[in-house]
Amino acid sequence: MRRPSLLLASGALVLAAAACAPADDTSTTASAASPAGSAAANACAKESLKLTTPGKLTIGTDKPAYEPWFKNDDPSNGQGFESAVAAAVAEKMGFTKDEVAWTVVPFDSSFAPGPKQFDFDINQISITPSRAKAVDFSQGYYTVKQGVVALDGTKFASATSLAELKDAKIGVQAGTTALEAVRSVIQPANDPSVFNQQVDAVNALKNKQIDAIVVDLPTAFYVTAAQVKGSKIVGQFAANSGEPEEFGLLFQKGSPLVSCVDKALGELKSSGELAKIESQWLTAAAGAPELK
Repeated sequence: MRRPSLLLASGALVLAAAACAPADDTSTTASAASPAGSAAANACAKESLKLTTPGKLTIGTDKPAYEPWFKNDDPSNGQGFESAVAAAVAEKMGFTKDEVAWTVVPFDSSFAPGPKQFDFDINQISITPSRAKAVDFSQGYYTVKQGVVALDGTKFASATSLAELKDAKIGVQAGTTALEAVRSVIQPANDPSVFNQQVDAVNALKNKQIDAIVVDLPTAFYVTAAQVKGSKIVGQFAANSGEPEEFGLLFQKGSPLVSCVDKALGELKSSGELAKIESQWLTAAAGAPELK
């Protein structure tokens, strides 16, 4: 968490110390700090990076590459959320489009132990402690939200706020973040119907035994595209409790690129560009409006 008061206090002390220090001391401090700063910057300079293929940034993902994460099964076109994120990271690191190469990496093998034939992989991979034993992750580039799915044309399919879902009979899988999110965020009038398996909730929706299901947003895209014909994503919302699930860029264990990619992601976050990419590809274009 940011602590503005401490930062301001620290800043005041630094300014006071600088004002009282002799001119020679200030000069010496600046000179001493400069080489370290230059070394850190040089370590992330494109020509200094240790890459799988010299001069090329190699990025892995699965095939087919599904929407809305990618567009037209072409990760290289910069369209779709993850394609756009990868392109933005590459650009921040100094790579042109021609200097980026994509390679096919099946999802399950991406986080298996052993050497990798890519510099990083992007494929909706959740950061988990068990996976982090075999591979390294960047900081999170996407915090997974919850998606509400209903049959198109039904009463709750047109809801535009969480309040409009209060009277809905909602199905959710046991032991998931979605279950806690329904109870704590939507707070429906009736306790949700809890199913042992996600497919059981899907079948209940198909049979109109429930009004809607809540699953993580990536799963919601899959449900509407492949599992329930005539269904739609009503909208998405953030869970407000527990440890948030995050997607991270994946690296071979011990990769020196992690800190440089984290630097690029940090700049994309602070500038607002990452949020803009998410809004473009996972909200507007994907037809999953924010429910508040």
